[in-house]
Amino acid sequence: MSDCLFCKIIAGEIPSKNVYDDEYTYAFEDIDPKAPTHVLVVPKRHIRGLKEAEAEDAEIIGRCHLAAAEIARQRNIENSYRTVLNVGPGSGQSVFHLHVHLLGGRGLKWPPG
Repeated sequence: MSDCLFCKIIAGEIPSKNVYDDEYTYAFEDIDPKAPTHVLVVPKRHIRGLKEAEAEDAEIIGRCHLAAAEIARQRNIENSYRTVLNVGPGSGQSVFHLHVHLLGGRGLKWPPG
C-alpha cells in the first residue's frame, strides 16, 4: 500500500533499525520504546489490522509471533516477554498495518492497563 508507513519501511523507503527479516516478516525497533526490548514485527504483505484479517491471513499472523519468539531468544528474554496486537485507535493503534509488539527486558505487570 503506497501510503502505509510500515510498507514504506519494509520497502526501504524509510529507514528503520532492522532486527529481523525473513521471507514473510520484517522486524524493527520501535521509535518510542515502552520497554528495553520493544520491537515491531510486521508481515511483509499489507494487512490493515487484526479485525480486517481473514482466514488466509492466519499463517502470516502466526509467523509474526514466531519471529517475535526468535527475537526474544536472540535477546535472552525468552522466559519473560509479551506480544501485543493493538486493534483500533482506542487501543493505541496508530499505524494501520498489522503489527505485533514484542516487549521485554523488564518486569511486565498484569493487567497491562
